[in-house]
Amino acid sequence: MTVRTRFAPSPTGMLHIGGVRTALFSWLYAKRHGGVFVLRIEDTDRERSTEEATQVILDGMEWLGLRADEGPFYQTRRMDRYREVLDQFLQSGHAYRCYCTREELEAMRARQIEAKQKPRYDGTCRAHSTPRAGIDPVIRFKNPSDGAVLVEDEIHGNVLFENVELDDLIIARSDGSPTYNFCVVVDDMDMRITHVIRGDDHLNNTPRQINMLKALGATPPKYAHVPMILGADGAKLSKRHGAVSVLQYRDEGYLPEALLNYLVRLGWSHGDQEVFTLDEMARLFDTSDVNKSASAFNPDKLLWLNQQHIMRATPERLAEYLKPQLAALGVSAANDAQLAAIAKTQQERAKTLKEMAQNSVFFFNEPQTYDEKAAKKNLTADALAPLSLVHSKLSGLGDWQASLIHNAVNDTATELSLGLGKVAQPIRVAVSGTAVSPPIDVTLEVLGRDATLRRLQRAIDYCRASKPS
Repeated sequence: MTVRTRFAPSPTGMLHIGGVRTALFSWLYAKRHGGVFVLRIEDTDRERSTEEATQVILDGMEWLGLRADEGPFYQTRRMDRYREVLDQFLQSGHAYRCYCTREELEAMRARQIEAKQKPRYDGTCRAHSTPRAGIDPVIRFKNPSDGAVLVEDEIHGNVLFENVELDDLIIARSDGSPTYNFCVVVDDMDMRITHVIRGDDHLNNTPRQINMLKALGATPPKYAHVPMILGADGAKLSKRHGAVSVLQYRDEGYLPEALLNYLVRLGWSHGDQEVFTLDEMARLFDTSDVNKSASAFNPDKLLWLNQQHIMRATPERLAEYLKPQLAALGVSAANDAQLAAIAKTQQERAKTLKEMAQNSVFFFNEPQTYDEKAAKKNLTADALAPLSLVHSKLSGLGDWQASLIHNAVNDTATELSLGLGKVAQPIRVAVSGTAVSPPIDVTLEVLGRDATLRRLQRAIDYCRASKPS
């Protein structure tokens, strides 16, 4: 049997980390077992589904690298198939038309609540479904009235549902449109899904879906219901906790592998290992190792993991993500080799690619002003001699490389009997505009000879202008 999993988001809101973790678990399970990962867009809620949300799902999955083997499939393009199965249910007696009005259903519910009963449809039209003038009926699935459904959940274990507790679910609305639970059943059957991994808020839907699959003569898939993600305060995850569009993490400078690494560890572990590559996750992940309890979202841990992945990434890979971050700051960087060199100078200290980009602008745009505090401390009359001497030494270098630049800076400090900081810091402010940059030798190597000498000369002129006459 080929393992076939699916991720089936509804485009009624932005794809956030809860959905991404479900997608990740489903993708990993399929990859570990040499199976197929299916992407299905459940867009039958036409009033709430939007093209924007659909595009975020597609763009988010692409950015994360969770590419589907099949799909995306759209439920709105399968309406003929749903109508076919609805007719099949009606003809086989597994479904019936219900003509109860909304007022009658509300009165039924009120009576049940007053009698301290569980509110549910009482089956009025189950045996005698008589058409009523002026009423467009819904279609209900005729759920078995006895026995039980055993959900053998791979995370929660066996969960038993008595059929008598499950009412006759509406599977088509009065306008003929199919409902969520019905479409899921038809899709899972047609797409030959063998394993359904989804949030445990769907657990109560599962017995009804199993009964419908059995009515169709289909074998239900295996289920694994993943506990939800909570905020650090134990409350349901919301925007203030990080339940934002997954693309916001991209825009904030997180690497996709870091976000996936963080999410896989929310409820799953492999010994004491914290940092995983996507290949390692795919080799090690199994639903049997997922915790039953909810996990708390910790943005500090995500930031730490992002830094770990930045440090482990190749400069070339970082350059790929650094380019759009620089573009957002108005910097056009077409030279991939230079971008990789810049990323290499900063990957040991940057926590996000956004931070790296902000600290890299000076490589492309000469600072028009100096940080006031940095200039007051470092671009003084005392800096005139070391800046002039290092400018002279750098001008005479045959090869522009970090080791020779390093020697020129050291020799300047030695000749002037200065500490290295008294030379390096004025250079740093001169070329970057601030007192912070990567190591000065690699900074100047990446910046290039012409830009370095031009910026040093500007700083020399600045020091002369500020020197008391």
